[in-house]
Amino acid sequence: MCMRLHVLTLFFLGSAAGFADVTFYRDVLPVLQKNCQECHRPGEAAPMSFITYKDTRPWAAAIREATASRKMPPWHADPQHGKFRNDRRLTSFEIDVLDLWAKTGAKEGNAKDAPPAREFAQGWTIGKPDLILDIGTEYRVPAKGTIEYTYFVVPTGFTEDKWIEKIEVRPTARQVVHHAVLFARGPKAKDWRDAQPGVPFVPPPPPPPAKRPEDNGQGFFYKLAGAGSEGSIEIISTYVPGGTPYFTRPGQARLLRAGSDLVFQMHYTVNGREAVDRSQVGIVFASQPPKERVVNTFVANTNFRIAPGDPDFLVNARVNVYADVKVQSFFPHMHLRGKAMEYKAVYPTGETQTLLSVPKYDFNWQMTYELEQPITLPRGTRLEVAARYDNSPNNPSNPDPKATVYWGDQSWEEMLAGFVDFVIPVSMDPTEIARPKRVDQAKLQQTDRE
Repeated sequence: MCMRLHVLTLFFLGSAAGFADVTFYRDVLPVLQKNCQECHRPGEAAPMSFITYKDTRPWAAAIREATASRKMPPWHADPQHGKFRNDRRLTSFEIDVLDLWAKTGAKEGNAKDAPPAREFAQGWTIGKPDLILDIGTEYRVPAKGTIEYTYFVVPTGFTEDKWIEKIEVRPTARQVVHHAVLFARGPKAKDWRDAQPGVPFVPPPPPPPAKRPEDNGQGFFYKLAGAGSEGSIEIISTYVPGGTPYFTRPGQARLLRAGSDLVFQMHYTVNGREAVDRSQVGIVFASQPPKERVVNTFVANTNFRIAPGDPDFLVNARVNVYADVKVQSFFPHMHLRGKAMEYKAVYPTGETQTLLSVPKYDFNWQMTYELEQPITLPRGTRLEVAARYDNSPNNPSNPDPKATVYWGDQSWEEMLAGFVDFVIPVSMDPTEIARPKRVDQAKLQQTDRE
């Protein structure tokens, strides 16, 4: 409040002497600590640090421009749909503070006015992990070529179930990591059984892409149907450009079953220079048994064909929810032609609600959107994800506007993966969400036709 009154006073004074009083330590540093330093500090994703005045001062004009245009901090959700607890947007007042500071000489001010330094655990944004594991080997990424998805199996050795409160995947050579997905593989799961710990594994190539049907709206929940058993495969963390670690809320945790392995799915991309990666995962365990379990999956549709040059190609994915469940976060994922994504709930009453709209998807800033309050999806709800793609020459990121594009792993192919975090009671089997049990099948089929 004091800082707000101070800067408002500067507006009313309207004098050069008054404007010159905006300083780094008193006015700017609090904004940077709250909104910027998580990435803008040594060892993190941003190329420059905003911890000290000396490091920040050369970037004053760039900060002013990036924040005035709302390019920074990155946030792409349409504010008309949903309220999000991790909303990164600056207020108009905060933008004005940074604007005034840059315009009036980016003064340092008195160091005694600085707020206490924000503390970060060295190398981790989740705080000090209880456990750190890595892929078990140093993987050499060549300077050129195409690298298929590569998997690394890491045994946990856990003899009892573990509940995870926070989890973070961190590559050591992030400049060549397109993304990473961390799976918990149950002790009886059959996936990737030919892989050996410490040895990179590339599965056999998938079948050729399917022809796009007339109705491309049928979707599915990835791996959710088997998530309740010892044979389950469950996503428990990801790493993507601009992404954040997986957190749970008070009273919640993710389950890691006794005897499970962790499996890193690494997508490496070459950049002209050889690199060596040994990606890690840090885990913070829950201090007490949770009341609710968080389960991650994504809504997918792999049956599409994007025509050459199409500037606004729509792909839909629809899934039915077969049990009462709460949804609390979303993570839209597409590749370089991705343009926009929207999540919508169609309730059994026929009412619809847009849960999240990302009208300007940016592959370089793939973000998780955490609802301020979880939303209950009653049994019989249809969850719809609509994705749009720009395969035209006007898309500066488009690898080849003349290509026909199918689902595929590489960034020059495409995906529709609408990740969600569901919240369920710890006693509930997650398979109930994806598999019909006592739901009226005819009613659901009629809803699909409508």
